[in-house]
Amino acid sequence: MARGSSKYLEGSITARLARVSARYRWYVIGAWVALVAVAGSLAFDIGDVLTADDAVVSNAESERAETLLEERLRGPEAPQEFIVVRSAAGTVDDAAFADVTSELLARIRMLEGTVVAATSYYETGYEGFVSADRRTTLIPVTLAGEIGDAEATAGPLVSVVEDFEAPAGFETLVAGQGSIGRTFTETSERDLRRGEGIGVPIALLILVAVFGAAVAAGIPLVVALVAVVTALGVAFLVGQGFQLSFFVVNMITVVGLAVGIDYSLFIVQRYREERLRGFTIEAAISRAGATANRAVLFSGGAVVIGLLGLLLVPSNVYQSLGLGAISVAVVAVLAALTLLPALLSVLGDRIDALRIPFLPRLRLHERTSAGAWNFIVRMVMRQPLISLSVSASLLIAAAVPAFTLQSGISGVSTLPAGNEQRRAFEILQEDFSAGLVSPVEVVVDAPEVSSPAVMAAISTLTGLIEEDAMFDSVSATTNEAGDLALVSTLLTTDPRSPEAYDAIRRLRSDYIPAAFGGTEANVLVTGLTAEEVDLIDVITLYTPIVFSVVLGLSFILLLLVFRSIVVPVKAIIMNLLSVGAAYGLLVIVFQHGIGNELFGFQQTRTIEAWLPLFLFAIMFGLSMDYHVFLLSRIRERYGLTGSNRESVAFGVRSTGSIITGAALIMVAVFMGMALGDLAPLQQAGFGLGVAVIIDATIIRSVIVPASMAVLGRFNWYLPRWLEWLPEIRIEGDLRSDGETVK
Repeated sequence: MARGSSKYLEGSITARLARVSARYRWYVIGAWVALVAVAGSLAFDIGDVLTADDAVVSNAESERAETLLEERLRGPEAPQEFIVVRSAAGTVDDAAFADVTSELLARIRMLEGTVVAATSYYETGYEGFVSADRRTTLIPVTLAGEIGDAEATAGPLVSVVEDFEAPAGFETLVAGQGSIGRTFTETSERDLRRGEGIGVPIALLILVAVFGAAVAAGIPLVVALVAVVTALGVAFLVGQGFQLSFFVVNMITVVGLAVGIDYSLFIVQRYREERLRGFTIEAAISRAGATANRAVLFSGGAVVIGLLGLLLVPSNVYQSLGLGAISVAVVAVLAALTLLPALLSVLGDRIDALRIPFLPRLRLHERTSAGAWNFIVRMVMRQPLISLSVSASLLIAAAVPAFTLQSGISGVSTLPAGNEQRRAFEILQEDFSAGLVSPVEVVVDAPEVSSPAVMAAISTLTGLIEEDAMFDSVSATTNEAGDLALVSTLLTTDPRSPEAYDAIRRLRSDYIPAAFGGTEANVLVTGLTAEEVDLIDVITLYTPIVFSVVLGLSFILLLLVFRSIVVPVKAIIMNLLSVGAAYGLLVIVFQHGIGNELFGFQQTRTIEAWLPLFLFAIMFGLSMDYHVFLLSRIRERYGLTGSNRESVAFGVRSTGSIITGAALIMVAVFMGMALGDLAPLQQAGFGLGVAVIIDATIIRSVIVPASMAVLGRFNWYLPRWLEWLPEIRIEGDLRSDGETVK
């Protein structure tokens, strides 16, 4: 049979799609260029639809309380900001201090359409606006719009304060939910640019090392960037009707670069191998479409399955991350299946242009018994029980610290040292009350709040709050209808600290039942801290649900693909081992502060509440890429030879370099994110990077071959009562002559 022709898997949609894309290459490329242009223009304004709020979108207690306040007391909550004016030497009693404050207040009031109200100590005489040492005063500012618009509305105010030229010895700063949220968004964008500047060049160097040619190395980057830009445009459209977390941009970029490069790496490498075997350009593209493209399609499906669980959690953070990561993964798969074959058709053998001197050329060495990967797998399978026991024990030991994991949300204290909003917040916390930025609000809903029983309960609650060192400055108000009361208090600590969360739980579980027991009042707690407590509780509630859905769907998919009940069980166990070890190392480095300074990471008192579940979902999907890619090669060989040990060795050595290159690229991208200033992104980048390293080394190089050597033919066991299941092949079997067959 001519080497330029082959019986491709005609029934494979990926092979047909590759051929059509190659045949109509200029139309395909043009369509993608137009799509990227439109998406890029939309993505340019994506900051307008992002928020730093960690909202629970279910019927949580804080949400119900806020609704009552809006409907029956004050209307939509207006954003509040606090301007800090501080003097190194003078006091508020000095004329110079009064002049500086009055001049700044006048400039703030000139922000028509932005500032609704602003006042100062000099206008009100209220001593609560002055610190104990009288060297600091506050200018409380009420902004226009609703709390959800605070980040955008606070922009002009922040600019006025930052541009104000205070006399020597004076310091002017601003802090509030809007300005702080704006800072988190801007810092994340800066971290994103820094991460791209680090991760992308390293990824390119790894691609050059893998391919040995600059053109071949650049193609995966092109596909990845196309996926990222397109997904950002999609996120902008979604943001028109859904509140997206600012983390979505970082996640789209990181996940898009990781999977876009990896998918393209597998396909380009397979195309080059087929050309090296002597097939024509068209045949090589089709054969790659029938094999590597099918693996990419399945891998993308595995990633989506892992991320679907995030959409179940009623939180804008999870749903934003899930939507963003799913969209970029889907676009990356579509680009790999269509744009990439079109580009390969245009380039042909010029894919190997600009070859790098001294780097080895591609050879069909995967069937040889030489090489480092063959040595490693033979050593592991020589003593499989010992290899399996030692490696599994190491991962279990690494996972043990995860049991001390403490969830929370990053507060202002995790912003970079020297940040103006962090500095302002620290002054508020030291001289006034950190809770000014986000007061705790207790809503009392009763037919008649002025009744003796309800008033006595409010008085009791006020007394209990005043006795708690975590609360300060309690006040109470009633609506005109007399059926709703509001008890407001301030936290004396960072509203996003574990102590603040404990205080809210104490308020809900101890103080309110003790005060209102026996009354008909419905008492609810809201405020920023209460909202985050609700978020953490929702995450705790939905974690087993997400785990069950992701593990269940993954089990079914692997069962259908490999027609074995053992393979999916092992895959789930191994993925849980790698994710568990990543959890443990995350706690060791960030929460316990062991080795964090080596990487330049912050030590934090908590791990981001959304991170463990997100890490599980995304790593479960990404790890399936490598696991399926490896097992598909092993099963192909096993079908040809019937030798379990030889098939395992073949699978490991034939995929070793390409999977290692792909893993290193993912690690480079994730670590680029981890080197930013924001603690949540440091934790996410480190956790993802460590999980990939563990999966691509200990799991793939030791546990997979060792476990397969121990189980032997039992690896492919399928009960008779399941033999009716359809068989889904990922890659065609390659006969010794290179012919692809069904």
